[in-house]
Amino acid sequence: MRVMVLVKATKDSEAGLMPSAELLEAMGRFNEDLIKAGIMRAGEGLRPSSQGKRVAFDGAGRTVTDGPFPETRELVAGFWLWEVRDMAEAVEWVRRCPNPMPGPSEIEIRPLYEMADFAEPPQR
Repeated sequence: MRVMVLVKATKDSEAGLMPSAELLEAMGRFNEDLIKAGIMRAGEGLRPSSQGKRVAFDGAGRTVTDGPFPETRELVAGFWLWEVRDMAEAVEWVRRCPNPMPGPSEIEIRPLYEMADFAEPPQR
C-alpha cells in the first residue's frame, strides 16, 4: 500500500523559518530509518505558500492566484511517499517521527489510489 504522508504547515513554516540543526539531524536519522526499512520512496520539504501559486479551474477558465494562502493549517509544508503493508504500519512510523515543527504540528496520512482501484465499478 502506498501512502502520502503530509506534514501540515504552521505559522513558522509559512514564515520561512528553517528547522534547527537538532531537528534537521533528528529528521535525517528518521529518514535513514525509513530508507533502511524499505518504506520511503520520496520525501521533500516545501517552500512557504508565499512562493507558490494556485490555479483555479471553472470549465475552460483558469484563474491564477499568487500566494501566500490563508488557512495555514490546511497547507502542506512537506511530504513523504511511503510503501507500507497497511495503514497501521504507516501510523506506527509517524508515531516514531520527530515533531517536524518547533511547536504543535500535525501529520496527515492518505492512501494513494492504485490502478487496481479503477478496475472495479465505483461504489455509491
